[in-house]
Amino acid sequence: MQILVSGASIAGPVLAYWLVRHGFCVTVVERAPTLRKTGGHAVDLFRPAMNISEKMGVLPRIEERATGTNRMTVHQEKARRPVRVDLSKIFDATSDRHVEIMRDDLSEIYYDAARDDVEYIFGDSITAISPDGEVRFENAAPRRFDLVVGADGLHSNVRRLTFGDESRFSAFIGAYLGVLTLPNLSGLDGELLIHVGVGRTVGMYGARHLGDARALFLFRSERELDYHHHDVPRQKELLRAAFDGMHPDVDRWLDELGRTPAFYFDSITQLRMDTWSRGRVTLVGDAGYCPGPAVGGSTSLAVVGAYVLAGELARAGGDHERAFPAYERAMAEHVPGSRAAALSAARTLIPTSLLGVRGLAQGARLISALPAGPSRALLRLTTKSARLYNSMTVDGYPPSPTSPRGRVGLAGDFGVE
Repeated sequence: MQILVSGASIAGPVLAYWLVRHGFCVTVVERAPTLRKTGGHAVDLFRPAMNISEKMGVLPRIEERATGTNRMTVHQEKARRPVRVDLSKIFDATSDRHVEIMRDDLSEIYYDAARDDVEYIFGDSITAISPDGEVRFENAAPRRFDLVVGADGLHSNVRRLTFGDESRFSAFIGAYLGVLTLPNLSGLDGELLIHVGVGRTVGMYGARHLGDARALFLFRSERELDYHHHDVPRQKELLRAAFDGMHPDVDRWLDELGRTPAFYFDSITQLRMDTWSRGRVTLVGDAGYCPGPAVGGSTSLAVVGAYVLAGELARAGGDHERAFPAYERAMAEHVPGSRAAALSAARTLIPTSLLGVRGLAQGARLISALPAGPSRALLRLTTKSARLYNSMTVDGYPPSPTSPRGRVGLAGDFGVE
């Protein structure tokens, strides 16, 4: 059975790995000419995604590439003294299994896990998908596939071709995200430096193995801003206007906008669809159910979704008319909660008042100061994301014994239920 996956970031390579282990033949097409190395930002893997990564045999590499961030210094708007926070205690209290890793590093690790068993086509994109499975590409000759999966992110091309314009399904949640790569101006080593104000938050951090750093900008906007997604100068102009004069540190970071080798800017938007499947086509990860970049745990959700989709296709013997509904039922247990958690996280991370600014800093300091037991209990009471990701479970889906690597790295289910 031939399956085409569009997208080689996170969900695509994880899905390809598990499809191969279940005996399917997989092709992955990626618009970029090579595996993307765009700077990226740090993402979180929570317990279910960690368990799946362990089953893939890649957990040691993931842990090796962890950012190593364990301290946070918070500068509050109109406050004289910063607040210092022990992040390791917060991470331990939030999830019993967690790692923070740069997105590009994680993508490369997942890609390496199955690249020898998967056909990868870089520098190409799908232009049409017929009901009988014929797929047309920008560059390659048309080919026929039994199934097509869109794992191509929030602005999915496969979703547009199959379901229509993105505006029908996207819900702007009132905030924007910007990421830029810059020199490690503050010499950060294991520390996250944050400035928090009313309606805007910015943080700078490095990673143990990186020579540079990342600045992550979050800001509120009551309306959607006027810019084209390819107009990078306009995006930088909007980011500069949102954070101008916040603090001398932030001004220095903004000065790097003209020199940064990698820049990302987008609205924080949720995808809300009644179904992610139509005919031979389905969606996985942000393409189908993005809860909101940077605030909703979308990376862990994408890993879980890819694992479940491959497992349900295997369980149904490749019959998509049975597998796709089963996949959607399984993920329906997790997606609504992730959306609610993202909305809650956005309210906390980008405060709407000075009281919220103080609450964010002092709450983090309180949790980091408490012993492990009380701090874990407090976080479970006050954060939806902690409850969501600690309770998420999926089936085990044993691999096919006839697949190319069906028995590799799969000694036990490692807590994936």
